[in-house]
Amino acid sequence: MNKKFDLKKLTTSREMSLVVVLIVLCAFIQLRNSTFLGITNINDLLVNASILSILALGMMCVLLIAGIDISIGSTLALSGMVAGLVMRDHPTIPTILLFGIAVLVGLCGGLLIGLIIAKGGVIPIIATLGFMNIYRGATYLVANNQWIAAYQVPEPFKAFTLGKVGPFNNMIIVAAICYIIFAYCMKYTRTGRKIYAIGSNAEAAKISGINIDRIKLLVYSLMGTLCGLCGGLWVSKYASAQGDAAKGIEMDVIAACVIGGVSLNGGKGTVLGVLLGSVTIGILNNALPLINVSSFWQDAIKGLIIIAAIILNVVTQRTLDKNNLKRREM
Repeated sequence: MNKKFDLKKLTTSREMSLVVVLIVLCAFIQLRNSTFLGITNINDLLVNASILSILALGMMCVLLIAGIDISIGSTLALSGMVAGLVMRDHPTIPTILLFGIAVLVGLCGGLLIGLIIAKGGVIPIIATLGFMNIYRGATYLVANNQWIAAYQVPEPFKAFTLGKVGPFNNMIIVAAICYIIFAYCMKYTRTGRKIYAIGSNAEAAKISGINIDRIKLLVYSLMGTLCGLCGGLWVSKYASAQGDAAKGIEMDVIAACVIGGVSLNGGKGTVLGVLLGSVTIGILNNALPLINVSSFWQDAIKGLIIIAAIILNVVTQRTLDKNNLKRREM
């Protein structure tokens, strides 16, 4: 009886459905291009998806409280540019300090957005739309409309994203550490439970004593912090800092969350689902050019997959709700 229940729960879970989709997708791509599942290509895929997957963790928390942040690309660019300007003028500064500067800029940017939303009562989509343009403009302004070239980036800083711990690239290691921390915090800490509670029912969360404004500040500050970290990784990976860095990345990040089962209405989503969603977007970004899909079609295909994912989320949730209702009636 218990085994049957466990099997049914497994086969109807959102994550299991996505695993099946990923297996089918990989098999199809491998048939079209035999180099796809090669070790070199898989390593490149994971490295290239690292930044997106880290940002998706922050976006998951934002979406869980029924918010949204479309300013993350601009925050990343501003953080990376500030760190780039510092390293240009002070090339001997330690790598860890440069990452710290990028993280601090991102944290301040996220905190400001959180204040506007939590204390100012501005709708998240409006607030982040405004800051998307403000931070992008600030990036060009602080750099005087210039960019940091490869020769201006210190070798130790460029070497970070090329380095390895055993067989794994440093960027993969950083992403893995972020996922371990978030998986623990979201499942086993009071703060994680508060984030889910606010998204599920904000009024009930408020009545139970949860400080909603404080959680909003925390979530958007966390999103900004991860943008700052990714800003440093971006400059290290591409050995340059540009005003248009990461333009449009927010769409891929939101897509990764939605594909992973995070509800746009808040309260539902898991770290594992976000990881699988990020891998899915990473595979699409890597594989579509490999199988000679035109760049004009790539965004359209992503859009169709996002719509399919939303429909699958709704169908899966309704199935789970019906099963839960039947068990209560029994």
